[in-house]
Amino acid sequence: MIITWSDVQTRRLKELDADVNDMSAEFNTLSERDRVFQELERKLVKQSKQRLEKFRRTHRRPALCRLESTLVETLTQSGFVQVVTPIMMSKGLLAKMSIDKSHPLFSQVFWLDEGRCLRPMLAPHLYYILKDLLRVWQRPVRIFEVGPCFRKESQGAQHSNEFTMLNLVEMGLAEQERDKRLEDLATLVSRAAGIQNFNLKKETSVVYGETTDVIAGKEEIEVGSGAMGPHPLDRAWRITESWVGIGFGLERLLMVRDNSTNLGRVGRSLSYLNGIRLNL
Repeated sequence: MIITWSDVQTRRLKELDADVNDMSAEFNTLSERDRVFQELERKLVKQSKQRLEKFRRTHRRPALCRLESTLVETLTQSGFVQVVTPIMMSKGLLAKMSIDKSHPLFSQVFWLDEGRCLRPMLAPHLYYILKDLLRVWQRPVRIFEVGPCFRKESQGAQHSNEFTMLNLVEMGLAEQERDKRLEDLATLVSRAAGIQNFNLKKETSVVYGETTDVIAGKEEIEVGSGAMGPHPLDRAWRITESWVGIGFGLERLLMVRDNSTNLGRVGRSLSYLNGIRLNL
């Protein structure tokens, strides 16, 4: 009879970032398994403590924070202007994105009261700012925001109720330039994040209709999604410009870059620091 790790042991080894070979180990007896587990746990705990000490003496900022800084610097040097908008969002702004009680995304929103929620996306606030900037700035108008968003998503290795989004948009370019510009922006962000290879794939979105998704990594993870206009949603904001926009999940970019299998390890956490488990 082949014996494998117990559920508790498997969970602990995943927390300590055991490699694939250790996770798939097999044993002849329970006593052999438990002895090997104790030895392996001690080794992994020691390694984790060493990684924490190295982090304390070198980076001192989690990878998520460092990635955000890199992306901000890359985009501002490329002519984009950073904006910062409220984390709370009005129900009316969501309605302008067609998100009402009949919309699939409505049930995923964290409502604070009848008229306000934690923002599930950055786009409504960016629309709000753009409608004014388009009156006072010459074309093209390029802005972006990086910040937390919140959705009641199904929990899993690639999902979290709280995640960090980068949204960038460029308005006022010729319609025939949109596809090429979207690809250029996907390349700009992906390369800045340390991802050299990705594919663009046409998909259907519950908000924008057709989107161009950025797929990367061995697991073919969707790390970003782009759209372009003029778009029917623009009418609510009285915007008639031709545009391209693209949004990226920073935690997913880190997952692909670092070959991680768990978004919770690289995101905001009370259990991990820079991807390292703290209960050692």
